[in-house]
Amino acid sequence: MSKTIDLSGKTALVTGASRGIGAAVAKAYAKAGAHVVLLARTVGGLEAVDDEIRAAGGNATLMPVDLMKLDELDALGPTLYERFGGLDIFVGNAGMLGTLSPLGHIDPKEWQKVIDTNVSANFRLLRTLDPLLQKSDNGRVIFVTTSEDVIDGRAYWGTYGVSKAALETLARTYAAENDNKSLKVNIVDPGRVRTDMRAAAKPGEDPLTLPSPDDVVPKFLELAAPDCNQNGAIIHL
Repeated sequence: MSKTIDLSGKTALVTGASRGIGAAVAKAYAKAGAHVVLLARTVGGLEAVDDEIRAAGGNATLMPVDLMKLDELDALGPTLYERFGGLDIFVGNAGMLGTLSPLGHIDPKEWQKVIDTNVSANFRLLRTLDPLLQKSDNGRVIFVTTSEDVIDGRAYWGTYGVSKAALETLARTYAAENDNKSLKVNIVDPGRVRTDMRAAAKPGEDPLTLPSPDDVVPKFLELAAPDCNQNGAIIHL
């Protein structure tokens, strides 16, 4: 039996919170007692997740944000500080797959969109959120990556694979810089999960044969817990 994680009094920011893994993690954090800031582009999706959280007795704040508008992300840290007085948990879940294609055929504009969403946005978020996470008694950062063979160079997955390899290096660097502090930074590869991104990548796959986003939630709860001691780990589920 897994232990119960208590996040009472914590404030958590989850990107890509309107659906899939982000929505599942946000609902689980709210159930565990955290006030969850739901960040995504899709207002309707955020409202649906917020409705579920409130129906279950939890608390959330909607934050419609386009991660590709990088300059606007710099104001997020000060905004969270003014509204909540700090931030304890940051889950960088939002991601973009891009078109699976030979490298020589990739549209440079699409390449840049994927890199901006998967890497540059997370750098800008870390930069603006760092003062709040450092101030927290138990700051936690969790990034979402992909399978090792994609990182190592799977044919036609170049844009996505390069972006996730860069994200892993970004996360491990931040973890190393905080190695002797209470702030813990880890990376989760959720594996094969029933999400819209998975459906786009594997259109012939039967989604009902895959685990649901709820199935990966326990690891995100464990890594967000105040007593988590892991730092700089890449966890493949």
